[in-house]
Amino acid sequence: MIKLDGASNLGLLQQVQDKQSSLLEKLASGKQVNKASDDAAAQLIIDRLTSQTEGSRQAIANAYDGISLAQVAESGLANINEDANRIRELTVQAGNGALNDSDRQALQSEISQLQENIALTVEQTNFAGKPLLSGDQDIKFLVGDSAGANINVETNNVTDSISGLLSIDVTDAESRQQALDIADGSLETIGSFRGDLGATQNQFASAARVLSESSINTQAAQSRLQDLDFAQATSELAAAQVQGQASLSVQAQSNQQQGQVLALLS
Repeated sequence: MIKLDGASNLGLLQQVQDKQSSLLEKLASGKQVNKASDDAAAQLIIDRLTSQTEGSRQAIANAYDGISLAQVAESGLANINEDANRIRELTVQAGNGALNDSDRQALQSEISQLQENIALTVEQTNFAGKPLLSGDQDIKFLVGDSAGANINVETNNVTDSISGLLSIDVTDAESRQQALDIADGSLETIGSFRGDLGATQNQFASAARVLSESSINTQAAQSRLQDLDFAQATSELAAAQVQGQASLSVQAQSNQQQGQVLALLS
């Protein structure tokens, strides 16, 4: 009795076809791991690295928003500093004994205008609707992919801090004696605020650089796990296609032999 067993060949053919489908899916996506069934452990690591990369990307955006906010606040202070310097200059000029009351009144008019400019700058210096020069607060920015990695932008109530400057009156002899010290103190305060904001901007810039480097390394690690080696996959696909063609040929011969045997038996 002749026994023809095509089951083993059919099983091999199915395995070859499954491998071809898997390789075609990988080549189409460019990924070595497309789903957990491809490599459960690798997929878990890839998901974790993906989450870390996305978190770092948002943290970098937060850092640059922090830089922008600090720059807006520092720009407002720079304008105030310019007006304060002019007030000081006019205060010195008011101490000129050759001036009369009318002259000092003209100087005071310009000083009053500068004081109004300062108040307006304080009012209008905002970032996304958040006042930056009219209150003491810490504005927190998360600049890491874990909780607590914050950089704070410290804002100050500038109006209260330089209230003496905003009330200088050079037409009054007694007030005029103290005006220069008040102007100098106000300029020192403004300079201190600007220095703090400059240092904070440097913190943000440093954090953004570190995050960018970390993100690049994380993406590289993810790529090594996930990205497909096209040369290897193409070679494997070619081999699988040859195996598939051979299996089909064997199966065809097996079917032909079975048909001949059945014809003889009948």
